Amino acid sequence: MIKVYSIKIIIFFVVFFFSFLIKFTASTSENRILLKVNNELITTIDILNEISYLKSVNKNINNLENQKIIEIARNSLIKDKIKKITLLPIVKKIEISDDDFNRILISNYANKGFTNIEEIFAHLKKYNIKPNLIRNKMTINAIWSQFIYDKYSKNIKIDTEKIKQDIQKNENQTEYLLSEIVFELKEEQTINEKFNIIKNAIQKNGFENTALIYSISRTSTSGGNIGWVSENSIDKKILNEITKININDLTKPLVIPGGYLILKLNEKKITKKNINLDDELKKIIEIKTNKQLNQFSNIFLNKIKKDIIINEL
Repeated sequence: MIKVYSIKIIIFFVVFFFSFLIKFTASTSENRILLKVNNELITTIDILNEISYLKSVNKNINNLENQKIIEIARNSLIKDKIKKITLLPIVKKIEISDDDFNRILISNYANKGFTNIEEIFAHLKKYNIKPNLIRNKMTINAIWSQFIYDKYSKNIKIDTEKIKQDIQKNENQTEYLLSEIVFELKEEQTINEKFNIIKNAIQKNGFENTALIYSISRTSTSGGNIGWVSENSIDKKILNEITKININDLTKPLVIPGGYLILKLNEKKITKKNINLDDELKKIIEIKTNKQLNQFSNIFLNKIKKDIIINEL
């Protein structure tokens, strides 16, 4: 009896799962309007295309439940629509040059090992992503990045002299392979409550998929991957927390402008310094600048989102 009962349960969930897929596939073929972000529409086809894009940059998303994947795609599209709504009154034309598009696309897929446009388009074709769709997405985010830079560049604080001193100070330097989750708190939610939710999600889904679900950083689509970072380019308070943890461990949540930061230490190495001071200085300034701009972007998005009307249709 127990075996028969178990089989019935399994059959029920299999039927339920395939019913959900059939229903969603049918709705996407009809291209039904799902959301209205002010006057910008999000359809089932948009969701499907966004899922394809997310899979093209992070295949681990396939390990998540379908409903969770749809939710991630939905939130990503809403963010893009809010950016577009903000930019339209400011920018004459939302477009970028072919050279800029190619450079941004290669940068976006660099962590996948691609070094030229032909390889990337061949990769995108496997996911049925049309060139105009990926271009639209890259264009909005590129112009948004320029907008944030123009708006907040005067607020960027970088101590160039201190960086120079740090570069020259030690014969060897430590580099860290890091991943991140940047998160916000809901009303009346404590840091510990959210941290426990994220830790449980990491245990269940892995760090990369949890970054997709919870991180508000632009690294979320690549599973929170930051890459190799030298100790000289890391804020001293954050570096102090990284040095306390072992490989594959997490830092405690760290307060940053616009939210909270959790870092995962994937690997570390000590390298002998044999570097060009000017090149290294330029690299570190770029990393620190992008980090601060990303924080300003999150703060500004949260601010304008309050005035955006999002309707489920």
